[in-house]
Amino acid sequence: MKIALLGYGKMGQVIERIALERGHEIVLKKDEFNTYDGLSEADVAIDFSVPTAAVSNISNCFHANVPVISGTTGWLQHYDEMLILCAAKNGGFISSSNFSLGVNIFFELNEYLAKIMSKFDSYSVDMEEIHHTQKLDAPSGTAISLAKGVIENSSYTNWTLEKPERNQIHIETKRIGTIPGTHTVTYNSTVDAIEIKHTAHSREGFALGAVIAAEWIVGKHGVFTMKDVLNLK
Repeated sequence: MKIALLGYGKMGQVIERIALERGHEIVLKKDEFNTYDGLSEADVAIDFSVPTAAVSNISNCFHANVPVISGTTGWLQHYDEMLILCAAKNGGFISSSNFSLGVNIFFELNEYLAKIMSKFDSYSVDMEEIHHTQKLDAPSGTAISLAKGVIENSSYTNWTLEKPERNQIHIETKRIGTIPGTHTVTYNSTVDAIEIKHTAHSREGFALGAVIAAEWIVGKHGVFTMKDVLNLK
């Protein structure tokens, strides 16, 4: 399989190594200094760039008839535009805040726990996310996905970084050292607390999941999620 890497920072380099280990070929390593030459040769593209480049990267993939996996966060105000373009070009698209297999299992646990806890008014939920100091967006896309998972399965209506009002989920963000990513969801009451937590030990998990998603989407048309890739529906 021929892969175009859109974004060649630390994540792009880990994805490259894993893709090569799995027998794939890299036909483009796109960064801010080069063009999209080689994109049309790719069977699939993997975008781990920056928020300001994501829309251009994804659009160019659809116009080149190349399915795209996007792990870039911070650009989702344009997500609906990309869905429209994907449909118009009969493209293939997966965008996820986190491609780690473990995190996507964690998403399922989070939704299941939210359904259970919605029956118990004595508990309130809050979240914490910790990442390395180079991470540009806060809260993380993963934390936002976790909050949405709770909102869709409870009476909570929104999330906030500030002091929460009624029916708001508070997300605390921390940027420390080189931590790849830690996410904690806690339900507190006056008598006890219930906590679920995911800790990433390295970028390897994110990269492997993105490559697995790329392998899965080749030949498919439409908008998919990691639930489709991992058969979690």
